[in-house]
Amino acid sequence: MNESAPVSTLERRVQQRIDNKTKPLGALGHLEALATQIALIQQTEIPVLTNPHLVVFAGDHGLTAEGVSAYPAAVTYSMVNNFISGGAAINIFCKQNGLQLLVCDVGVAGTFSTNTDSFVKYKIRAGTRNMRHEPAMTSDECEAALDAGKTLVNGVKYRDCNVVGFGEMGIGNTSSAALLMHRLTGLPLVECVGRGTGLDDAGLARKLDLLQEITDRYSHLTDPLDVLAAMGGLELAAIAGGMLQAADNGMIILVDGFIATAALLVAHALNPAVLTHCIFCHLSDERGHQQMLAFLQVKPLLQLDLRLGEGTGCALAYPLVQAAVAMLNDMATMDSLQISIAH
Repeated sequence: MNESAPVSTLERRVQQRIDNKTKPLGALGHLEALATQIALIQQTEIPVLTNPHLVVFAGDHGLTAEGVSAYPAAVTYSMVNNFISGGAAINIFCKQNGLQLLVCDVGVAGTFSTNTDSFVKYKIRAGTRNMRHEPAMTSDECEAALDAGKTLVNGVKYRDCNVVGFGEMGIGNTSSAALLMHRLTGLPLVECVGRGTGLDDAGLARKLDLLQEITDRYSHLTDPLDVLAAMGGLELAAIAGGMLQAADNGMIILVDGFIATAALLVAHALNPAVLTHCIFCHLSDERGHQQMLAFLQVKPLLQLDLRLGEGTGCALAYPLVQAAVAMLNDMATMDSLQISIAH
């Protein structure tokens, strides 16, 4: 939260409740700030977490034809099948920590026969275009992807969900994320481009040169939606739309790593108020994520050197969200134990 913002009456009351818990002042560190943030999102001293969801959007990228990833584009399709069959890391972590997983195909270059409560198809097109030669999406396609995210978030809210995390799957999407980061933060491109799925030094140098060519090609674009359409991805646009809708719905937003934070940069450029709803779950090992978080002036909950995506950081951090709420609601107070401490 912005430390310079005026302190509300609710925030004072929540802080007083936390300070009266059976502990030294500030002894629970970041967990105390997290509890306060959740209370302010829900506008109550007694917040409740209901039916948390993790929504994973999947889409392919035409730019993979230029060799920006250590993995072939076909891996996107294979990994979505892995999500459907329950074998991916995000399946395991969601099951372990009590989150409902919903996977959405917004742009995978492949056909899926299944359509269930945990997998939905909202395909805009079979992958973005190669942005080296033409914009990744048309304006209409970009808007459709944003709408897909909004629709899915409204759908999970209908399931009585008030906590939603966002994950992604899309080979090549670290390139889109780096380009969006560069354009929306103003940071030098070299500070935004990382190894993604594991490029070697030569591959990283080629990736940087290619992305510099692309950002030069679209340097005339200034509107965030135009930048997103030209250099983004269908799954990133869907995440941005979903985050905007979640904020409008008064929901808690769990933000994953580098890719999800890049989508948040778009959402933030369109509506800065979305930031107050966001819990940043971890610091990614992908180069650039730390600078993204610094730009937004936020702190992550975890630092585990993760760079998998899928929303895995959200699922792993969720128990801390639960702990913050449990502390605020259930921990005994000095008053209840008739303890008097001079602060």
